[in-house]
Amino acid sequence: MKKILLLLFLPFLNYAQDKPIVDIGGALRYNYLYTSWNGDQKDIGGDFVYDIFRVNAEARYKGVYLNAEYREYSPAFGGGFMKSGWMGYSFNEKEDIHIGLTQVPFGIQEYNSFNWFFNLTYYTGLEDDHDMGVKYMNKGEKFEYQLAFFKGSELFDLGGASEVSSNRYAYDIVGRNKEINQFNGKFVYKTGEKFKHRIGLSAQYGGLYNIDTKEVGNHSAFALHHEVFHKRWNLKTSLITARHNPINALGQSREVVQMGAYGFPYEVASDYEMYTAAISYNLPVSLGPISNLKFYNDFGYMDKQASGFKNTAMNVTGVLVMAGDMYIYVDYAAGYNHSWFGGNFTNELGEGNPNLGWEARFNINFGYYFLTDNKSR
Repeated sequence: MKKILLLLFLPFLNYAQDKPIVDIGGALRYNYLYTSWNGDQKDIGGDFVYDIFRVNAEARYKGVYLNAEYREYSPAFGGGFMKSGWMGYSFNEKEDIHIGLTQVPFGIQEYNSFNWFFNLTYYTGLEDDHDMGVKYMNKGEKFEYQLAFFKGSELFDLGGASEVSSNRYAYDIVGRNKEINQFNGKFVYKTGEKFKHRIGLSAQYGGLYNIDTKEVGNHSAFALHHEVFHKRWNLKTSLITARHNPINALGQSREVVQMGAYGFPYEVASDYEMYTAAISYNLPVSLGPISNLKFYNDFGYMDKQASGFKNTAMNVTGVLVMAGDMYIYVDYAAGYNHSWFGGNFTNELGEGNPNLGWEARFNINFGYYFLTDNKSR
């Protein structure tokens, strides 16, 4: 316990930096979309709509630093909420600690994809997830590892009886179950010169507290992931297994869990294997303000374990156009039994529908990213 307290309060005992540094940035984004399943939208040639306005804040003073991002979506997509917000401290060039709403160390990061839609992992809470807890990171030349404990996902109401809201950026368990006391570990081995490899193993295990039964079930996920860089090429692959064991009230299925984000909850199969592959190629150009084109294809497949459940697939082909501080994603995204691609939104990632075929969405996201680090998405 003494060592833990020392880690938490060590930032306030080291005063290497005398002057505070504060950076404020953000982004404004819009979407043009044309979908295969919306007849009314086809009649008007698609929609051009507001996506988000976001604000990023970074600060550093006397060795302690802050990183936060607040996003404002339209009311139809959850309105405003935090994506992330944490305080940190660097012990040295290799070691850091984060406390607050920080990214969960699981799988390929920062993203397991290249496109604007992310990969299928995002829609089941296993890509770019952020939860409330503490995370330790150690990054060496050959090895990296992260260890974390999360008390829960981002919550807006206190007490065990309060349902988890779907108004959030990343997908978490919502409704009558809530994620509690989750442990994460991630290990990456780095090797190669001409072909640079990042070979990793991730694991997470936590509780699922049920509001009705007041009992705690569990959930777990394990991933083997590999990323390789060669000249302008980047390839990402992962194998994932996930299990959810909620202790629901009598009559409620345990073969699905409810997950939510952007104000919309839906069912996800409790047990599944997932396979993903993403590849990209960077092409430097000089076309007016355009300096680079990144071509990519991202694929994900979800093999559900419950009898009679229909599997889910997703594929996105596109190009990212970089022009100064403007990032333009041009994507052709297709999905089969995927809640965000036509059909019945609530259960396609759960039991699924045997009568559904592939549906597609052509999407152009226009984003201007100002000041700070120009991170897209």
